[in-house]
Amino acid sequence: QVQLEESGGGLVQPGGSLKLSCLASGSVFMVYTLGWYRQAPGQQRELVATVDPGGRATFADSVKDRFNISRDRNDAKTTVDLQMSSLKPEDTAVYYCNANPPTNLGLLPYWGQGTQVTVSS
Repeated sequence: QVQLEESGGGLVQPGGSLKLSCLASGSVFMVYTLGWYRQAPGQQRELVATVDPGGRATFADSVKDRFNISRDRNDAKTTVDLQMSSLKPEDTAVYYCNANPPTNLGLLPYWGQGTQVTVSS
């Protein structure tokens, strides 16, 4: 079964760290770009970071130098982790794992159900 399972959200104080993990079950994900998006209340969903099958990462300017993204593969499962540090209240949002297929396949992306991250003292 092809699915994305997120874990690791929670409450953290400003300046703290948190790691989000996403388990992508299905060998198809080895060719997908994996990433994290977030959506704060009343705002549009925005890209946080992505990592392609070759390990190349991209980051939103707002999280560059504070967040890191990595991916790993074991058998038919791929994990993508988002390590967040120096967290700010404005990082508070629901974070969604995303799997984006190569454009030439004409397939739809996959989304996780989301995990809440709250940065507050």
